[in-house]
This record gives sequence, C-alpha cells and structure tokens, in this order.
Amino acid sequence: MNFTVEDKNKNKIIRCNNDRLDSIVSPELKSHFLHLSKSGNNHLVLDLSNVIYCDSSGLSALLVGNRLANENNGKFTIFGLRPSVEKIISISQLDTVLNIASDEDNAF
Repeated sequence: MNFTVEDKNKNKIIRCNNDRLDSIVSPELKSHFLHLSKSGNNHLVLDLSNVIYCDSSGLSALLVGNRLANENNGKFTIFGLRPSVEKIISISQLDTVLNIASDEDNAF
C-alpha cells in the first residue's frame, strides 16, 4: 500500500509510504482524497516526508486534495517536504496556492 490514513485531532493524515509521487501512485492518492471528502472529512494533512521525487501527476494530485478541501470549507496542508519536492512545488508556483507546514505539529 502506497498510503496510510490516520486520525489525529479530528483531522485525517495521509502518509505517503512511497519515495515517489508520480503517475503510478497519484491515482491512489486522488482516490483517498475523494473517499475522505465524500465521507465528510474536509481537513486533510498530507505527509510527504518519504517522497524524494514528484512529477506533474503528483502535483495534480496535490491540487485535487486542495480543491476538495476548499470546496468543503476545509483545509488541505502538506508537510515534510524534501528539497527536491519543495523545489518542484516552488518552480510550479504551487507554494503560493498550497498550505505548507514545516512539520506535523504545525500542520494542524
């Protein structure tokens, strides 16, 4: 399984257990976002601390999570960005769109 979902402080934390967020695993992440959103979970936190590579489909998945949370008056936050992932998010200017926390404690 590429992702695990945990409850913490009335929020859902999705942890990426893969070192790549690419076209192979992104559909699974989008599926988690959709399922959680339809279940009434509108505060989502994504742990990317294991991810060292992210491509455009991974960025697309992040935008899906952000959109679903916003549509439900919730919040979508990511944390644990490694330099390579932080760079691609910055280059694509998604750092101005996404909520990025420095660590898990600051993600809530």
